[in-house]
Amino acid sequence: MFNTDKPSLDELPTSAQLLRSTIIAGVVALAILVMVVLPAEYGFDPTGAGRVLGLTEMGEIKHHLRHEAEEDDHDHEDENTSLLPGFLNIGLLNILVPTAHAQDSWRDQVSLTMAPGESAELKLVMNGGDSAQYAWVAEGGRINFDLHAHGDGQSVTYEKGRGEASGEGEFTAEFTGTHGWFWRNRDKSDVTVIINLSGDYSEVIQK
Repeated sequence: MFNTDKPSLDELPTSAQLLRSTIIAGVVALAILVMVVLPAEYGFDPTGAGRVLGLTEMGEIKHHLRHEAEEDDHDHEDENTSLLPGFLNIGLLNILVPTAHAQDSWRDQVSLTMAPGESAELKLVMNGGDSAQYAWVAEGGRINFDLHAHGDGQSVTYEKGRGEASGEGEFTAEFTGTHGWFWRNRDKSDVTVIINLSGDYSEVIQK
């Protein structure tokens, strides 16, 4: 056993000292919450300190990813196996069937495989006024996509989709530039997107 001296009452902190220490600790915790935690986790930066420290952008990215994941979970709950334009879905098997947009022969076919969380891009180099036709199917799961374009200082979004297994259609380039898809796999397994292309484009760029 160790012998220790019992502190006297004069050595113990007073109630006022304890209250002051508690208030100081609370103020410090609140400052950390407002200046660090909120910007870094939620992108909310009421003081501007988070942006100076480089935390706000990180929080905005986290918030966007959480929102996207929640929407994906909701989409998967609501999904069904009804007929989709141009494709017949039987479980994970997607079979191309004839539609008004069906092509007797396609100019190009591209296959993109993405692991869970990965993304890929497929762009067509087109002049303003040119048109392109497409039909795609996702094998192994469902996919998020954004069909958009950039060029000459301009940008436009043609179509977006979440948790989709197939798609088809045609678009006309609104300006000269690169026009195409950004794909992201939010599923839990590898997804392969096979896309058939035809139309007035000079080059296919895969990233």
